[in-house]
Amino acid sequence: MIEKHDANTSKDALNAQQIHWEKMFSEKADMFGVSPSYAACRAMELFKRKNWTRILELGGGQGRDTLFFAQEGIRVNVLDYSKKGLKIIREKAQMLGVSQSVTTLQHDIRKRFPFEDEYFDGCFSHMLYCMALTTIELEFLSQEIRRVLKPGGFNIYTVRNVNDIHYQTGTHHGEDVWEVGGFVVHFFNREKVEHLAKGYDIISIEEFEEGDLPRKLFLVILRKHNRF
Repeated sequence: MIEKHDANTSKDALNAQQIHWEKMFSEKADMFGVSPSYAACRAMELFKRKNWTRILELGGGQGRDTLFFAQEGIRVNVLDYSKKGLKIIREKAQMLGVSQSVTTLQHDIRKRFPFEDEYFDGCFSHMLYCMALTTIELEFLSQEIRRVLKPGGFNIYTVRNVNDIHYQTGTHHGEDVWEVGGFVVHFFNREKVEHLAKGYDIISIEEFEEGDLPRKLFLVILRKHNRF
């Protein structure tokens, strides 16, 4: 059974997280490294196979995956909550000569995306789904992504899962949301992935590890279909 809570809990937590991320991005250059994530490399394989050139990235951070996509010939629209992160992405894109392939926009992903229906070939997000969001907000997010994807488009995302060392540690914010070291994380089990896949075919749910802890994650690949 998927537990749902009042979105006010998430609203306060996510608003506080914006301040926290602005601070982190200001103090730590390339805090996640400069090489593309494993998930972005897997996504790029699919984009190349499909000959797709226009994608939406949610939560671009400091741009390690954004710039990788752009350098591979992809046009990337990046939405992020952090002004500082987006500024860093633009500066890096300018230095690398890929500015024309990268469009940035500050946006709260709890609100409707500023794009037309069926605009993007694919959507990519690395650990955006596991931010301080309630299940109700994640349902909205999944359907907004689905709205802006072309028929057959892929929604590719990663989340920390319930096997992660930080699961059920720190401060509890309701549901499977826990705050550890100032970072609020929504941890996923497979049931939650399946619950959020309404309107999609589940292509794969892959478990992988990242970082020094290491973090335990799911890489989820969904394909939009036209039936519910």
